[in-house]
Amino acid sequence: MTLTPTYSVSHQAYLKIFFHAAKHPHKPVNGVLVGKPSGESGAVIVDAIPLLHNWTSLSPMMEIGLDLAGGHAAEQGLILVGYYQACDRLDDRALAPVGERVASKLREGFKDAIAFVLDGERLDTGEAALIPFLPAPGSTTVWNRVSAPPEPFTAGSSFRLSSEHSPKVAIGFVRDERLHQKFGDFDDHLEDVTIDWLQNKACMPSAE
Repeated sequence: MTLTPTYSVSHQAYLKIFFHAAKHPHKPVNGVLVGKPSGESGAVIVDAIPLLHNWTSLSPMMEIGLDLAGGHAAEQGLILVGYYQACDRLDDRALAPVGERVASKLREGFKDAIAFVLDGERLDTGEAALIPFLPAPGSTTVWNRVSAPPEPFTAGSSFRLSSEHSPKVAIGFVRDERLHQKFGDFDDHLEDVTIDWLQNKACMPSAE
């Protein structure tokens, strides 16, 4: 019997993905997901580490960022369990070729690695704005959007948020407190080494 992988996204991870996209609304952004295996199949995603906000290919800088993020995860007793991206157009919900390559590379280290694309048209709705992608059956390099019912992040789905309020809370932090302006990725760190791109403590609320 094949187990259906289950994936949970922590409040902190969702906020960071949301902040990254909100800070660069007209640029593609990407990053990696940090966590641990979920039982026998799937992953518990506890954090997100932002990489770049101006990318089109698997560049040397992205490779370095991936290595540093992996090292940081290992220091916490965790691993890289997935990849995320947001596109520069609200209606673009496709996993970019570079995203497929990064996600496939992560699968070499963790068999249930996942990829998420942010749904730009859902970002301000208060609904979970993450579209999951998994490898096509029999392939390790072609990734397909998960479309089988139930819809991801709804009742009965194998994808869930650890806090159902995360999407609405994220909107409030961006609109009212502008926390995303304090958010930094690896690109930002290369310009200013004081930016804490691995943890982003400056923009995280003290209590979830």
